[in-house]
Amino acid sequence: MRPLQRLATDTRYVLIGFPAAVVMFATVVTGVAAGLGSAVAFVGLPILAATAALARNLADIERVMLPGVLGHPVARPQYAAAPEGAGALRRLLNPLTSGQAAADLLYGIIAFPFAIASFVLVTVWWAGAIAGLTFPIYGWRIAAIPGSEVSLPGWLGLGHSDLAFVGFYTVAGVLFALTLPAVVRIAALLKASVAQVMLTRAAYPAPAPSPYAEAAWSASR
Repeated sequence: MRPLQRLATDTRYVLIGFPAAVVMFATVVTGVAAGLGSAVAFVGLPILAATAALARNLADIERVMLPGVLGHPVARPQYAAAPEGAGALRRLLNPLTSGQAAADLLYGIIAFPFAIASFVLVTVWWAGAIAGLTFPIYGWRIAAIPGSEVSLPGWLGLGHSDLAFVGFYTVAGVLFALTLPAVVRIAALLKASVAQVMLTRAAYPAPAPSPYAEAAWSASR
């Protein structure tokens, strides 16, 4: 994958993943709290089942985005299907019968701080790069504002001139831009690694047919 394409893919994953993580966290916390709180009554189990089903759908969205970040396909875990001929109650509670349901619910809680950290890193670095690289366009107007001479360049002993002011923040923007691909990559992998562990299984390629197996099958006919 080309560097710019990689940067765009990782940025998109983090920016889309943050609101998705907020929705999943709110859904899981609210649903589990409501379900456990009313577990004494029958209504608690359907709430937990609905929460597990929603968490599964949100986890599927995460699985769709993962291959672009990880660089390899991932497999969806097996979810138990309701037995044929099962009644309405059994089908209603079926999302709770899969072991992966617990992992989906836990992911909604565990991944939330990772999504926040990734989102903050990406937005700060993108903002620093864009603001710094374009600072020569508007920085002179800021430097002309009374009191702007008391700034970080002056504290660092670089002088209080307009040139030092604009040059300092432009160089900072260049540094943000140069480190942007690496920081965004780290931020994307920070969240994707958690999703890979909790939401996926390894996607192994189908084994090539063995000529010995085919010969044995033909001989047995």
